[in-house]
Amino acid sequence: MPAIMERQFNFSAGPGTLPLEVLQEAQDEMLVYRDAGASVIEISHRSPQYTAVVDSARSLLRELLGIGDDWSILFLQSGASLQFYQAPLNFLTGQTCADYVITGAWAKKAHKEASMIGDARIAASSADSNFSYIPDTSTWKVSEDAAYLHMTSNNTIYGTQIKGDPDVGVPLICDASSDFLSRPIDMSKYGLMYAGAQKNIGPAGATVVLVRPDFLKRIPDGLPTLMDYRTHAAKLFHTPPVFAVYMIEKVLRWVKGLGGLDAMKTRNDAKAAVLYNRIDKNDFYRGVARPDSRSDMNVTFRLPSEDLEAEFIAEAKNEGLLALKGHRSAGGVRASIYNACPPEGVDALVSFMNSFEANRG
Repeated sequence: MPAIMERQFNFSAGPGTLPLEVLQEAQDEMLVYRDAGASVIEISHRSPQYTAVVDSARSLLRELLGIGDDWSILFLQSGASLQFYQAPLNFLTGQTCADYVITGAWAKKAHKEASMIGDARIAASSADSNFSYIPDTSTWKVSEDAAYLHMTSNNTIYGTQIKGDPDVGVPLICDASSDFLSRPIDMSKYGLMYAGAQKNIGPAGATVVLVRPDFLKRIPDGLPTLMDYRTHAAKLFHTPPVFAVYMIEKVLRWVKGLGGLDAMKTRNDAKAAVLYNRIDKNDFYRGVARPDSRSDMNVTFRLPSEDLEAEFIAEAKNEGLLALKGHRSAGGVRASIYNACPPEGVDALVSFMNSFEANRG
């Protein structure tokens, strides 16, 4: 058998790192889940043991986000990309228009899918600067008759993030995949929020969808059964992504145990500050995103040459700092420091950055 490596610091943009405590607990329960007599991935999704997992996950989300029992919390298959089509199918069908803020590749894809359904207008875009900034909310051109405004709260490729919860006069639909539960959220601004699990709250294969009760009532009849949010809000329609939801529940417990979203924001702000302060120390490392738009989740930066970047990424891997290569469309270096990334991992990365510059600068 190959030797088992020690666990290293993982800066992958997704699937991202998960809390060590959560992984250890899942490991302990893998063969036999509590009193089920079998693994959680082997028992019925309608069993009392699994039903308790789902009920707990929903309860934890309500507590962490401060939303009532009337909100629908759905655990759907596939990644968040399916929501690019499903959301407008439910809420743009039969409506005059919807507005989209284009701040990156995923926002562009969401807009493209919505355009197949109806009049999807561009309220703002940062494409003019290769998505290196977030357009100021005061410049967003929101249509008075828009059914909703769609935004991507954090952009993994370019390392930008919308700070706070914009008040735009129409309900927000938000792709929050890469910063979900990283900060407190004013859910009253949102009609719908969705998040692929694999960045901040679990493994790949599940998407959390939150739908406000009055928004759910806007869905027209006649939609395909599985694509209608009301189908999933009403009952457990078919087998959910069992293991992913099981892991999500454990991550939610971990978030609560650390103090909830206020504590998570403090933790994430501190990690990001350490890394950005190092980047800004001199000109050897250069941040990609405009300072006022920088993401606390995905930190992107460049070195003086692509050759140096390749050396940096290779040597970092040898030092136990994994997955620092930038997205294939953007290049450079990207450190994804999601909720579960420990502060010690950021400290180790900064230490390596110091030594690498000392040897190359």
